[in-house]
Amino acid sequence: MARLAGVSQKTVSRVMRGEPHVRPEVREKVLRAAQQLRYRPNAAARILTSGRTGRIGVVALGGRLYGPTTLLGAAESAARRLGYATIVAHTDEDDEHALAGPIERLLEQGVDGIILSDDIDEGPVSMVVDVPVLTMGRFHGIAAPHRVEAAERADRSGYVATRHLIDLGHTEIRHICGPERWWAARDRADGWRAALSDAGLPVVEPTEGDWSCEGGFAAGLRLLEDAAMTAVFVANDEMAIGLIRALHESGRRVPDDVSVVAMDDIPAARFLTPSLTTIVQNLDAMASEGVELLVEEIATPTPSGRRMQLGEPVLAVRESTAPPR
Repeated sequence: MARLAGVSQKTVSRVMRGEPHVRPEVREKVLRAAQQLRYRPNAAARILTSGRTGRIGVVALGGRLYGPTTLLGAAESAARRLGYATIVAHTDEDDEHALAGPIERLLEQGVDGIILSDDIDEGPVSMVVDVPVLTMGRFHGIAAPHRVEAAERADRSGYVATRHLIDLGHTEIRHICGPERWWAARDRADGWRAALSDAGLPVVEPTEGDWSCEGGFAAGLRLLEDAAMTAVFVANDEMAIGLIRALHESGRRVPDDVSVVAMDDIPAARFLTPSLTTIVQNLDAMASEGVELLVEEIATPTPSGRRMQLGEPVLAVRESTAPPR
């Protein structure tokens, strides 16, 4: 395999063990050679020689929501690129204590690290995980000796989206939030409140949805009773689609009568009529960087873990927002 890839046997071993600090083009050569030779690593031998299983466990929310599903797919791709297989343990949004069980199952199956991507308030959780952990969200009560965390202010997305509406001249800005149990819903609502408070504008309690188009439509119907409203920040794109439909059916035009800004930048967002102004979530980049840092932590543990430095939210300004009439 080393001869076919044009690298040393030591480099082949490093790639097969999933070690970091191998140039992407070199890793690609080795993996392509392994595929051509139909190489299958001996899992038992690898565990004996390295003490690692070559597997990363992922605790992910069951369902079809865009954000969690996209993050899961990106994490699996990044792990595979680095020579790791993934084992997924799904949780249930309706289970108040759904986190501990999947983590225990993954540890029993043998994994070198765990990715936690659920973003739901599980209530009191207290457990120690003895392998490196990547957390993308809030996980109170989870103790891990080696941890990779996303270093971000989660409320900034709501703040930036709402600030855009304020800068356009809107003063009556409402919010359709996600389910209360989701940390992401709370954080985005906090950012919306903070932007309004900083501008000295009124804060009307959010209207709760369920992340779906149907939930956005139902929330939109409730908001139609608010005659003063000129703009809405919606916690995700799918609910924004439902809101726009409700406004359309009531005869209120977007953005002439009501401006709408959302979050996620799903693939359909720029093809809607009107195209949707939204916060861009680069989930592929987030997952890729996070998994790379996790693999580094697996290979070379550090006393204080590692942190992902996420930048300021990016707003894609499109046709659904405009100054109020």
